[in-house]
Amino acid sequence: MDHYTPFGRPQRGAAGLLFAGVIISLIVGLFHPDGPANDHAAVFAEYAASAHWTAIHFGQFVGMLVIVAGLVVFFHVLSSTPGAEVLTRRFGIPTALLALGLYAVLQAVDGIALKQAVDAWVAAPESEKAMRFASAETVRWLEWAVRSYFSFVLGLAFLLLAVVIVRTRVVPRPIAYLAGGSGITYFGQSWVVATAGFSALNGAFIIIGILLTVVWTAWLAILAMRVSASATHVGSGAT
Repeated sequence: MDHYTPFGRPQRGAAGLLFAGVIISLIVGLFHPDGPANDHAAVFAEYAASAHWTAIHFGQFVGMLVIVAGLVVFFHVLSSTPGAEVLTRRFGIPTALLALGLYAVLQAVDGIALKQAVDAWVAAPESEKAMRFASAETVRWLEWAVRSYFSFVLGLAFLLLAVVIVRTRVVPRPIAYLAGGSGITYFGQSWVVATAGFSALNGAFIIIGILLTVVWTAWLAILAMRVSASATHVGSGAT
């Protein structure tokens, strides 16, 4: 039976950030228009009709910002663990920050540029609609490109976290397997988006990735709460 190092306050903070970021992203995602993503004529019309498109994507960015903050804190704390410094400082933290940078670009393209493009298409006179539609598709394809690279880099960050967890035993090993599994689903998303856009297969990878990420971040948060409650109980008993 594996024994793992009890959580300290920084680990508890990292676990809380990771789970909070996932929850924020899920809640904000509920308000995202959900049309046939690869049917551009239909979905662009739906996007143009959305009054809160830009705010939704800003909210999604906030969720990812919190997730990456949790990753960075976790990697930073684990960097003092023997055998983990190279993975965390040289690879883990830079990879997590690169993922955030790519996500910022993604949300700028999707949340601002695409919205402006589809609005211009809808409002254009009939003689200009074909040109405006082509412009909107170009922005959409740029979104695919950034999404593909973001998914790959975030998947790599999750895999690095999984490896570090296995090596340091800071939490139960099954959490590492779940984190690694979510990383692999992001690799799948990266390839599918690059080759087929927002297809049904990409949707399947997204659902699996969400489920895995919710489970392992929730597990971490529960561990953190249990340790915090136990510490509070011991402190009270000592007095």
